[in-house]
Amino acid sequence: MNILVVDDESVIREGLARILEGDSFTVDAAKNGHAAIELLQQKQFELIITDLKMPGMSGFEVLNAVKILQPDTPVIMITGFATVETAVEAMKNGTVDYIVKPFTPEQILEKVHLALEQKKTSVEDIVVKKEIDCHHGFDEFVGESREMQKVYRRIIQVASTDSTVLITGESGTGKELAARAIHKHSSRRDQPFVAVDCTALAENLLESELFGHVKGSFTGAVQTKMGLLMVADGGTLFLDEVSNISLATQAKLLRVLQERQVTPIGGTQPVSFNIHLVAATNRNLKTMVAEGKFREDLFFRLNIIPLELPPLRERKGDIPLLIRHFMNKFVEEVGKDLRGISPEAMQFLENYSYPGNVRELVNTIERAVVLCEGDVIQKENLELGEPAEAPGTGFDGFVPTSAEALKEMKRHIRDRSVENVEKAFVIQALKRNNWNISRAAEETGMLRPNFQTMLKRLGISVKDYFGR
Repeated sequence: MNILVVDDESVIREGLARILEGDSFTVDAAKNGHAAIELLQQKQFELIITDLKMPGMSGFEVLNAVKILQPDTPVIMITGFATVETAVEAMKNGTVDYIVKPFTPEQILEKVHLALEQKKTSVEDIVVKKEIDCHHGFDEFVGESREMQKVYRRIIQVASTDSTVLITGESGTGKELAARAIHKHSSRRDQPFVAVDCTALAENLLESELFGHVKGSFTGAVQTKMGLLMVADGGTLFLDEVSNISLATQAKLLRVLQERQVTPIGGTQPVSFNIHLVAATNRNLKTMVAEGKFREDLFFRLNIIPLELPPLRERKGDIPLLIRHFMNKFVEEVGKDLRGISPEAMQFLENYSYPGNVRELVNTIERAVVLCEGDVIQKENLELGEPAEAPGTGFDGFVPTSAEALKEMKRHIRDRSVENVEKAFVIQALKRNNWNISRAAEETGMLRPNFQTMLKRLGISVKDYFGR
């Protein structure tokens, strides 16, 4: 990082240069304001340290020039006049900090690092604002709420590092979108992004997928296979729903991550890899650690940079934006000419609890666009259960009086809401496929036995519904 030091005293300039260069900064020095302005016109600086009192041109005049030539560059003012008035005036004029002579190397470095960190945050805010101004969101996310702006800033912050990221959030909040955004904004963007769904594979298959295997190392290993850790070498590896990994595989994964080397199953030679690891879960790993279901050492290894995605019910101000975005998307895909959505339908969607989060809203809008027979989506086209009751109204007239009773009531409400969504999901899938279970399962991306299990659990019989 380039730092410009402006001071008419050579001993100060040389002393600051030694301190800063000893901390790996590159330093340019100017003995007066005019020389500083010449340098500002030739070169970009990350930080400027200038004396307040100098002959010819004061530090305030240098500050004003910086505002014009390099407006995003922070300025630290040095003063030998330790008065509150001077400090206040310096801060009012736009300096990020000031320091009083005489000073120690530690004091200077502390001020410098703090100013650069503040600048980093400021640049992140600018990037987020530009993205939001362009399309009411960031990357593939849609939303302008404060909750989501925090998420966007954290994505930019972690994208510039190789620190492991743990994304948490309920199902449907966009954990994979966040992982892809981190990769896209990183220096690894041109390298592979490899996503692994830890729920989709049995334990032995997951190890083979991650670590690779040698031909003949186990039954079915008919050829040597490179593990995904190596496939992602140089890029980003995304472990989705990492909480579903067994304890035995957790131990092996921890060792591999610590050593940054992997030995394929049946192999003898470890191979080094270089990845940015991003993991995600919809479960509370701290609770799982306490219950003995997740290794504490692996949790600490994964939870270096936490990124929490808020549920949709906590950012309801984004719902109208999301509705418009996905209506436009599905209207174009389906080829319908819709004018919009009725006030009743919009009010209903804004008050709905969304147990399935953004994913549920997307499915609801797609269904409404397909089922709408007029040119305006009506409430009945949504085919959702009634919104959850307002806080304080209780449940079936019952108001809990203890923490345990409240917990049970919340579980009951959540389960009932999820069941309503699941019923709508399977019934509409069956209707779209003329009540053929196999085709409905295939269309929704489910295995037929799993689809049938859901039907049985919900008490839905195709014979009862057929022809409705």
